[in-house]
Amino acid sequence: MTESTMTIRQMCDMYEVTPRTLRFYESKELLFPIREGQKRLFTKRDRARLTLILRGKRFGFSLEEIRQLLELYTIGDQQETQLRRTHEVACARLADMESQRAELDEAIADLKEQLGWVENRLDEYGRQAAAE
Repeated sequence: MTESTMTIRQMCDMYEVTPRTLRFYESKELLFPIREGQKRLFTKRDRARLTLILRGKRFGFSLEEIRQLLELYTIGDQQETQLRRTHEVACARLADMESQRAELDEAIADLKEQLGWVENRLDEYGRQAAAE
């Protein structure tokens, strides 16, 4: 291990992920650690890729969308293409999230209304029991 590489344990500690997560991303060909026998050594490039993967997951991107974006960065000479595609995917995800939030806000309002009705009924039962 050198200053420019990290072990799987160091990566787990730094990014708060499990070894299984890193191995999964490796199996999906999102990360490409150097193999030395049974050891995996992650480079600065792997760290940058993991940062993008975790950010993409946080934003709700699928692994396939993340893969496509990472592949654009691998090409390396098409920065405008990279930025346009990233913008396109991010805008679509934002629209999805806003739609989900609207649906969730509506469901919350409906549930609050139902809870209010139930509370009123319970109050009525309590008054009836006290009157008897």
